[in-house]
Amino acid sequence: MSFRSLGDLLRRRAAAAGDLPLFVFEGVTTTVAEVDRRTDRLAALLRERGVAPGDRVAVMMPNGIGFPVAWLALAKLGAVMVPVNIAYRRADLAHVINDSGASLALAGNAEAAEALIETGIEVGLLDHADAGRARCQVRGVFDASATSQDPAAEPFEMADVGPDDLVNLQYTSGTTGFPKGCMLTHGYWLRLAELAAAVAGTREGDVDLTAQPFSYMDPQWNTVLCLMTGIPLVILPRFSATTFWRSVREHRVTFFYLLGTMPVYLLKQPEDPLDRTHDVRLVLCSGIDPGLHAVLEERWGAPWREAYGSTETGVDLAVPREDAGCVGSGSVGLPVRGKEVKIVDGELLVRGEPMMLGYWNAPEATAEKIRNRWLHTGDLAWQDERGHLHLAGRRKDMIRRSGENIAAAEVETVLARHPAVRAAAVVPIPDELRGEEVKAFVQVSRAVPPEELVAFVRERLAAFKVPRYIEFVAELPMTPSERVAKHLLPTGRRDEYDAEDK
Repeated sequence: MSFRSLGDLLRRRAAAAGDLPLFVFEGVTTTVAEVDRRTDRLAALLRERGVAPGDRVAVMMPNGIGFPVAWLALAKLGAVMVPVNIAYRRADLAHVINDSGASLALAGNAEAAEALIETGIEVGLLDHADAGRARCQVRGVFDASATSQDPAAEPFEMADVGPDDLVNLQYTSGTTGFPKGCMLTHGYWLRLAELAAAVAGTREGDVDLTAQPFSYMDPQWNTVLCLMTGIPLVILPRFSATTFWRSVREHRVTFFYLLGTMPVYLLKQPEDPLDRTHDVRLVLCSGIDPGLHAVLEERWGAPWREAYGSTETGVDLAVPREDAGCVGSGSVGLPVRGKEVKIVDGELLVRGEPMMLGYWNAPEATAEKIRNRWLHTGDLAWQDERGHLHLAGRRKDMIRRSGENIAAAEVETVLARHPAVRAAAVVPIPDELRGEEVKAFVQVSRAVPPEELVAFVRERLAAFKVPRYIEFVAELPMTPSERVAKHLLPTGRRDEYDAEDK
């Protein structure tokens, strides 16, 4: 069965199997039909407030069913969702709102609503965690949980959109500057869900789970996958290493996707007699430490398989579930159906569907990223004798901290705004727990306490972007072209400031 859009998928699944559970969150199960009705009511309300096809609407919500309801309602309208990280503040929040041209925002709690109001955008408060009524009020916002539509009314008349129409501006950190908006279509998500379902080998009786923030890619493709395959998605409020496996057992989860340092946090938990008492048949993960791979499988008695992709391209590579020979090899797998890869000058290039249309408001960055239909990932790679791909580092000036991508230039820009800072250079340094940590080398015009710089950044950027280490330098090493020679910066010294120790 093929679908034209996300709205078409939801409407047809509700007609065919509306009683099936779609979301399970904090003890409440929501069926496909209930999600269809809620999205109809929200879409009608937003249309009344002037939201039209092609309009961008920011969505800033904690995990729950409110986020996917907002997304699918906007999809029915033909509007474009701009997901906003719930941790964003000031500079990063203002950049996403202004760059996207969003005319309206939906907030999931008072804190998010107040942060959005500061950007000058119109804000609606949406709370679908309970019966659908907003539980808190913020001055200057409208109640997006209210509706003038009779629940028994005819279904919402969806906009005429197809697979090539835009539905997301998904902001992701690039190699320089603030995050760029990846233009993702309805067809992108439908194709990604098909591929993810094939990689996971989904079948009747499966239960999926997500613990990542819904502003990220993973809960969104999990939502579409579950709609397509008729299985439920268990949504956790957040990732918690102490309670994760308890939730997996409680909900009889059969597969899930993790990334970054999540496996490390899980391994640090005390062993439990119930570690192998669960229904999990597969764990998909990105960035499995080869040295821990066998340990992970031995402890929980389930296969862990690598999957590789990006916001720009969805899923590109995966290791088959039956390939036990990959354990500990560091392989990120083979191309999934419909994807091609090649290595040019050591860099991994990808083409095939799905793929973003390009970066919003950034034609030059798009042209640099996609050349002759090949997307340049910025990741260095090599291929083994079995044809499996292995990663060997990144060309990007990026820091990957606990699964978060942080553009060094974004942090440098904020530091440079401090009146005492002449220049700043931000680099990654290895960290046993988080993979990489953020270190800032700062040149100042006067003495300034490092705590003041940390607080300055924390007020303007999400907490995960705040430097842990700060080192003051008299000069920054420069290249002949007057760029900072970051490779000449020392990455670890005893006299550096460690914010985590304070």
